[in-house]
Amino acid sequence: MTDRLRFGTAGLRGPLGDGPLAMNDETVGLAVDAIARWLPPGNRVVIGHDARHGSEGFARLAASILTEAGHTVAAFDRPVPTPLVPFAMRGHDFGCGIVVTASHNPATDNGMKVYAPDGAQLGAADASEIEEWMDRLDRPEPGADRLPDVTMLGEETIEAYMDAVRALAAPAEVPQRIVTTAMHGVGADIVDALLRSLGHEVHPVPEQRAPDPDFPTAAFPNPEEDGALDLALALAEQVDADLVLANDPDADRLAVAVPKEGEWCLLTGDDIGVLLGADRIESTSGPRSVATTIVSSTLLPTLAAARGVGCHRTLTGFKWLSRADASSPDVPLVFAYEEAIGYGVAPHLVRDKDGISAAVVMADLASRLAAVASTVTERLAEIHREFGRFRNTQVARRYGGDQPMVTMTALMARLREQPPASIGRFNVVGVEDFLPGSALPSSDVLVFELVGGRVAIRPSGTEPKIKAYLEVVGDDPAVLDDLRAGVVRLIE
Repeated sequence: MTDRLRFGTAGLRGPLGDGPLAMNDETVGLAVDAIARWLPPGNRVVIGHDARHGSEGFARLAASILTEAGHTVAAFDRPVPTPLVPFAMRGHDFGCGIVVTASHNPATDNGMKVYAPDGAQLGAADASEIEEWMDRLDRPEPGADRLPDVTMLGEETIEAYMDAVRALAAPAEVPQRIVTTAMHGVGADIVDALLRSLGHEVHPVPEQRAPDPDFPTAAFPNPEEDGALDLALALAEQVDADLVLANDPDADRLAVAVPKEGEWCLLTGDDIGVLLGADRIESTSGPRSVATTIVSSTLLPTLAAARGVGCHRTLTGFKWLSRADASSPDVPLVFAYEEAIGYGVAPHLVRDKDGISAAVVMADLASRLAAVASTVTERLAEIHREFGRFRNTQVARRYGGDQPMVTMTALMARLREQPPASIGRFNVVGVEDFLPGSALPSSDVLVFELVGGRVAIRPSGTEPKIKAYLEVVGDDPAVLDDLRAGVVRLIE
C-alpha cells in the first residue's frame, strides 16, 4: 500500500514535506498516537532527537501526545546520539523509546526510530500492531509545538553513558593520533571527550564537527559513501594520524580508516567486525557468544568456533542481532555486528549498534597493538594468516520501470526455481533459502554456497534494489572480481 508512510523495520523514515507520504506533524502524530495506544496504560517512554530539520518539533509533538494519553515521558534536553536512548532505557522500566532521526539519510529526510521495552529495536510483531493502530486511527490535526510536563534528561544521563563506555577501555598505553568526524551530526562532543579522557590526541574535522542539518560537505552523510571521508583523510595526512574514526550523523555506526603502505585504507564493515569481535572475545571470559548476520562474512563465525565461543547467525538488522542470545541467557552476547558498519561492542549497555563505544574500543585496540609494535592492519593480516583471507564485496542493481517490485519478485522466484550451476568460475554446491523460515524467521534471502566462497542475494527492504553479498576465501584478489562479474550477469 502507498496511501501513507508505512511503519517499517523500527519506525518511520522519509522525506520532509506535506502529505501522508512524507514526514510532517500529521504523519508523526498518527504514528505516536498509535504507539500510545499500543503501550499498556500508564507506561514510561524515553524520547531523544538529533539535530535534523524538524527533529526537535517532532520530539515535542511525540511527548505531548504521549503525556496526553496518560503516559510518563522522559525527554533529552538537547540533540543526542541515538545510542543514548536505549542506554537510558536499561534497568529503568521504560515501556518504549523513541529517537527522532533519519540516521545517515540526506538532509531532505527525517524519521523516527522506536525501541521495545527490552531496549532493542522494535520487533516485527510489535511493529505490525502499531501499523494496525495507524490504519484504524483518524489522521490528527497538527499538534502545538510546545513542551509538555516531562522529566528532562541531560548531563547526568550523558555522563553515566560516558562513564560506562570509558570503562570498556584502559588509559592509552600508546596514545593514538586520531582524526574524528561526526559528519555534521551529534556525536562529536561525546566521542572526542571520551577519546581525550583516555589519553588520545584527537583532531576533529572542523568543517564537519558541529551539527548542521544541511550537511553542507556531504550530500549523503554516510561514511560508506564514496568521497564522504575526503576531508577526514586529508586531515589525517596533514597531522600524520594513526587512525581515522568516522561516525554517521546519529553516531550509531562507525567507519575506520588506517594507514597502509603509505596510503590510507578504508576498512570494510566485515574487517572492522572481525577486528572488534576477536578483541571482545579475547577481552572477556566465561560462557559467552557473538553474533553476525547471514549476509556478513563467515570469518567471525570461523574465528569464534576456533576460540570455543558460540556465534549466532541472524537476519539483517539489530532487532535480530541484539536478541540473538534470548534463548541462551546463560551464554550472554558480548559482541554483534552487521557488515553495514554497525557494531554492538557492549550489548549489556546498549542493545543496538553504537558507533561511539565502537570508536572507543577501536582506539583502545590500536593503542594496545602499538604497545607491542603492531598495527590494526597487521592484526588483521594475523587473523587472515590463521584462518585464511576472506574477501568480501557487494553488488547492487537498481530496478526502474512502473513496477520494479514485480520485476524483483520475479527474479528471486527464478533464482529459486532455477538456481545456477555456477557463478563465475565457482561451482554452486548448495543453496540455502530463508523464505520458508525454519530456525530463523522467513526472509526473502538466498545464499548460494560455492567451493571457496558464497553469494547471498536479497531484495532491499526500502529501495527498488537487489543486493548481493559476495565472499571468497583465498589470496588472489582477481578471483573476487571474477565472482562479481558472474553475480552482475546473474541479477541482470
